Amino acid sequence: MTDLGTRTEPALRRAAPALLGYAAVRALGLLALALWSAARDKNAYTLLTARWDALWYTRVAELGYGYEVRLPNGDVHSNLAFFPLLPWLERLLSATTPLSYADAGFTVSLLTSLAAAWGIFAVADHVYGRRAGVCAALLYAVVPVGIVQSMAYSESLFTALAAWSLYAVLTGRWVTAGLTACLAGLTRPVGLAVVAAVWAAGIAAFLRDRRAPGAGADRTAVPARRALGMALAPLGTAAYVLWVGYRTGRGPLGYLDVQAGWRNGFDGGYAFARFVADKFTSFPSALAGAGLIVGVGLVVWLYVVCARQGQPLPLLVYTGVVTALALCASSYFGSKPRLLMPAFPLLFPLALALARARTRRSAAIVALVALVSALYGAFWLNGSGPP
Repeated sequence: MTDLGTRTEPALRRAAPALLGYAAVRALGLLALALWSAARDKNAYTLLTARWDALWYTRVAELGYGYEVRLPNGDVHSNLAFFPLLPWLERLLSATTPLSYADAGFTVSLLTSLAAAWGIFAVADHVYGRRAGVCAALLYAVVPVGIVQSMAYSESLFTALAAWSLYAVLTGRWVTAGLTACLAGLTRPVGLAVVAAVWAAGIAAFLRDRRAPGAGADRTAVPARRALGMALAPLGTAAYVLWVGYRTGRGPLGYLDVQAGWRNGFDGGYAFARFVADKFTSFPSALAGAGLIVGVGLVVWLYVVCARQGQPLPLLVYTGVVTALALCASSYFGSKPRLLMPAFPLLFPLALALARARTRRSAAIVALVALVSALYGAFWLNGSGPP
């Protein structure tokens, strides 16, 4: 993961503009959050580390699994819904440093957000060139809900693992791809998207091999490593899901029962469509409904553009699965923007457009969007925030 293909420049030096730009944008977001929170007499660090999902992760790190909340309507919110890699890292960091579990979660997010930006740069650089790679990393930094990248959530960790797994697939590092996909599968349920990308690329490669018979002994190692990578990829997700089934006594589908306790499932987008339709029952909320329709339309349009521009198969498969799981989940509609955040290949058409523009124009656009994103993130986190 430290050698960007056959580039002559050292990897870190090649990625430096992307990483420095990304860090600057995220620093602006944190500064805006600190100032906005202070004006409202709130603690910005608490908003980042001790609310919503961050609390669930730290409870897992501190107390392990088994904690649940029973709501008056009968729903059961179990911490088994939260995959274990982030809590494991929080526990490890807290045990080896003076950091608290919350501090450890924040540290992991900061470090892995940089790793995610680097991975996004690496993928875009490999497919489209360095300038597009820098623009892709900057666009990832300025997404409206980019503040989540600095929270003690698992999005940054997952995106880093997904990006480097995809890069490994694109460059033929199959064992690395399988290992990082396995770890992604221990981070979030959407790790299935990374597994699907590895398997789609692997199957396509095996089919190409069959159309080119006569491989000698020197080529047999490549299919073997590819098969090993494909075998490793689903182990993380499978291991945790099966363990939850054993822990709950409900068999292989036990994890689905845990998610049902949160009223979260996959219904093909029916509940989300009803949610949007309900917005049109009154005038003020109708504006929000129109905005949601425009947002979903933009996501679909970007995916179509990605396909038309000939994005590699693993990127299209990964993005398609992430997008489908985000838009077609039956609950937590306010979370959909952050659930879409790992679908970073959707940003590549925009990155290409920025890369082709003059440097001054691109810089001005990114600066303006970064400011808007920072202000929105501060407003959002001090308000309803990400559930």
